[in-house]
Amino acid sequence: MSQRTLYASGAPWEATVGYSRAVRVGNVIEVSGTVAVDEYGVLIGEGDLYLQTEFILRKIEAVLLQAGAELRHVVRTRMFVTDISRWEEAGRAHGALFGDIRPCTTMVEVSRLIGEGQLIEIEATAVVD
Repeated sequence: MSQRTLYASGAPWEATVGYSRAVRVGNVIEVSGTVAVDEYGVLIGEGDLYLQTEFILRKIEAVLLQAGAELRHVVRTRMFVTDISRWEEAGRAHGALFGDIRPCTTMVEVSRLIGEGQLIEIEATAVVD
């Protein structure tokens, strides 16, 4: 069995809920749902879907780097938005970071996210070559 490595953000709810920021098993890295909240718990980009998406993808990039990967290793993203009619804003931000990488992706509308003002949550899967 491949070694399992857990990556934490330090958020207090990780232990309560029983999850990790990211998990690496072998050459696969799964990144948990990520929202546009900084290390101080402050929402970034209130009302701005593009900015929230960009911030989230940079957070995902940071944990991937910790786990020995880069954005180029991402093979799948999943985007959960609170207003699908604004899909182009999230899509443009996603395309700005993944334009040539072009991972598989899914975007679905959800009724709401866990924090007030959060417009999008993103998960990612990376495979390190």
